[in-house]
Amino acid sequence: MTIQEKIMDALKTKVSPALQSHGGDVSFIKFDEESGTLYVDLIGSCGTCPYAQETLRMTVETAIKEVVPEVKSVVRS
Repeated sequence: MTIQEKIMDALKTKVSPALQSHGGDVSFIKFDEESGTLYVDLIGSCGTCPYAQETLRMTVETAIKEVVPEVKSVVRS
């Protein structure tokens, strides 16, 4: 399984269900292997929430780094 496949699987199984329960979701934009940066977009209510940056850090980044250690940071596109 490639790094991108691992990321996509973690987004689908770990992150999306949590965000969908609040009316939002996350979409994969790209992964820069050189820097270890994952670019995502928060959509739905998560995209406009005043706590979106906190959600990105605490929910998305934490879950992804647990499963895919190659990811060093997660940023919104």
